[in-house]
Amino acid sequence: MAEGRTADSRSKLSLVHVGEPPGVAAAKPHPIIAFDRRELMAILSVYGRKVAAGDWRDYAMDFLKDRALFSIYARVSERPLFIIEKNPKLRSRQGQYLVTNQHGRILKRGHDIEQVLRVLDPQLAVVD
Repeated sequence: MAEGRTADSRSKLSLVHVGEPPGVAAAKPHPIIAFDRRELMAILSVYGRKVAAGDWRDYAMDFLKDRALFSIYARVSERPLFIIEKNPKLRSRQGQYLVTNQHGRILKRGHDIEQVLRVLDPQLAVVD
């Protein structure tokens, strides 16, 4: 042990975060767009059925400042088969939800997530 230092004096050390100097305004972080619980449950419901059928194997979620992405893969290490996107900027126009295929072609777009997801699982029908 070094001279003049004891184990007790080392345990009292703490880390301190040094902020910006006075007069400098910190940049406000951008809000991140994400899927809410209802949207994620709808997506994972379709995803679970397709995994059980052996069609899909993996997924990835990306939360960006302007949109949220749920990418679906058939195998690891390749481009996604489908991308489910939530873009709130398009809410008042074509709808904030869209599904694209691996070539970038938009398969379905709309305001209701369940309606848009039907393009991925067409054999399911709503029974009243």
